[in-house]
Amino acid sequence: MPQCSHFIDGQHVDPSGSETTEVVDPARGKAIVSLRLGNEKDVDTAVCAARAALPTWAAKTPQARSELLLALAEAIATDRENLEKLEAINCGKPLAVTADDVDSTIDVFRFMAGAGRTGSTIPAGDYVADTMSLVLREPIGVIGLVTPWNYPLLMGAWKISAALMAGNTVVYKPSEVTPLTSLRLAELAKDILPAGVLNLVLGTGPEVGQSLSKHPQVDMMALTGSVRAGMAVASTIASDLKRGHFELGGKAPVIICDDADLENAANTVTEAGYWNSGQECGAATRVIIHESVADEFTQLLAQKVGSYVLADPEIPGEENLGPMIYQGHYAKVMDMIGEAVERGAEIVLGGNGDDSAGFWVEPTILKVSIGDPITENEVFGPVVTIETFSDLTEAVERANAVEYGLTGSVFTADVSTALEVSKALDFGSVNVNTHLALPTEMPWSGFKHSGYGRDLSAYALDDFSRTKHIAIRH
Repeated sequence: MPQCSHFIDGQHVDPSGSETTEVVDPARGKAIVSLRLGNEKDVDTAVCAARAALPTWAAKTPQARSELLLALAEAIATDRENLEKLEAINCGKPLAVTADDVDSTIDVFRFMAGAGRTGSTIPAGDYVADTMSLVLREPIGVIGLVTPWNYPLLMGAWKISAALMAGNTVVYKPSEVTPLTSLRLAELAKDILPAGVLNLVLGTGPEVGQSLSKHPQVDMMALTGSVRAGMAVASTIASDLKRGHFELGGKAPVIICDDADLENAANTVTEAGYWNSGQECGAATRVIIHESVADEFTQLLAQKVGSYVLADPEIPGEENLGPMIYQGHYAKVMDMIGEAVERGAEIVLGGNGDDSAGFWVEPTILKVSIGDPITENEVFGPVVTIETFSDLTEAVERANAVEYGLTGSVFTADVSTALEVSKALDFGSVNVNTHLALPTEMPWSGFKHSGYGRDLSAYALDDFSRTKHIAIRH
């Protein structure tokens, strides 16, 4: 178990506040540890440490920062078994999922360590007579970072790796619901990164998150979380014109045409719709399928999803699903299923929950009517809805008629249809005959209320840096 305290200026620091919260094992519903939470005073201490460390860190060469990030990646790899178990205990994830989380965490640190040593820019030259122009790319400064409860280690790594490689320093607030792997990451960084470069403050969004957002020495806020949380931070930083970087909710449509490979489509939705028990912003949760193949697909999907087992996360098994990560979220998911059924949705599979010992929801498939609210609102649980279409143009319009714009997919054997639908879908990432293809080399970003700013890829380094034009008269 990592030390449950702030990590500020290279040291473990006890929170100054008296408020506490319990970190709960969602597979059993029992407390793991009690945390003292931070407050505005702790945030100020951490921001001051990050500000003091900034000049030296920003002045390091890309090679020097790269070597330190590679060392951190190696430390994570060495500690992977411990991290996988911590994530399983705190999040209820099966070990197969936590292993993937740790693999991806290592990979993103290694990628950013390499990508940050290169880049592209406008060639230096005389764009005005007798005046040499060149462009510098500089760090933004102190980054306030808020991460979600569903992927605490990985979502932290996405933003920390890019922010640090670009030369920024970070003050990091993990979710108070699932802080354990974030605390362990800080411990691993202690002997690798200079003091003050990476700081961690425990606390809630309304207290610590908002204190970070309004702090005058924080230059940018980056958040992965709900639309509501993103809007709260965006509203606060607007008063100071801080930069923002937001990866928020999603409602991913899966458009399945009448010529699609239904076996592939069913396999894909089975994995991408229920990965991390559906607690995934890009989950394949909304199937929009041609009416002529809907029954066949539904039978296939039910057969495949029916093989999942609700199981203790530490028990090996590729077919295992974990619980909802906390009690309040369990209640929300069950309410959304119940309300959909009351409106006339047909339960094809599942639909039940049990919170007597943990927060368990059966993998669920619902046949729903066009326009049902559950097709437009993010459930964030093991729930896939199926609705039909007869006209492809109408299917695309329906897919786009939501507040979210993170990711979607189309299944078809026709290349022209694939390209046409991919261009028409108003989502930051579109997949053809697959879903949630997320290589570290490619950007992950949303449109509309899914936010703005790129994670992953070299574009993330652009988002965590600024350009400066220098003109030299000669």
